[in-house]
Amino acid sequence: MKRTSGREKDELRKIALISDYYPHCDGSCFVKFGNTHVICAATIEEKVPFFLKNSRSGWITAEYGMLPCSCSERTDREAAKGKQSGRTLEIQRLIGRALRSVLDLSVLGERQIKIDCDVIQADGGTRTASITGGFIAMYGACQKLLRKKRIEKNPIKSHVVAISCGIVEGAILLDLDYTEDSNADIDANFVMSDSQLIEIQSCGEKRPFSEKEFEHLLNFAKKAREELINKQKEALGLKIDA
Repeated sequence: MKRTSGREKDELRKIALISDYYPHCDGSCFVKFGNTHVICAATIEEKVPFFLKNSRSGWITAEYGMLPCSCSERTDREAAKGKQSGRTLEIQRLIGRALRSVLDLSVLGERQIKIDCDVIQADGGTRTASITGGFIAMYGACQKLLRKKRIEKNPIKSHVVAISCGIVEGAILLDLDYTEDSNADIDANFVMSDSQLIEIQSCGEKRPFSEKEFEHLLNFAKKAREELINKQKEALGLKIDA
């Protein structure tokens, strides 16, 4: 199968991660996965949800949304409908779980970091872009807490990135755009730390798939992990491993 973008089967889209994009929040990132563009912003709150009061533990939560004209056809704002869709709730819970998994919440103390992920242009992979950029926003917020001596050490234990893979017309592809995703026989999203898997969402959209096919999808995702983490490090001014 020849991809319309001209990419190789195991090639990521052109990725850009721009940290400190927003001046009025505690950490931010403008993330581009090809034509998917998301703004991620972190806000520190000196309080936690009620279930964590007096626990001496912090919390990370996320909110996700797509702007009305982020897709080819305008969609109404969910606020105008009076409720969030099931898809929106699923994605923002995924983002929150992914970011919490690489954080020592006890180091935060009883404070919360909220990550807002706003999709301004969608072309597939908005949840994976939100996780990858959301980590940079969270990192910026944690660095601010360190600078102000409100925490004693960096609570982040590992990077976290996410990427989509799929099988389209029998071909295993990395980082699907919308056209590929909407025609995929098999669709999967992989959330990964530096060296471990955090969460896998996989679905046989049109047919079942074999363990061997899943192994190929996983190998494509693991191949992309190092490149994505290096992109994060570059955006944050951190040392990139040789």
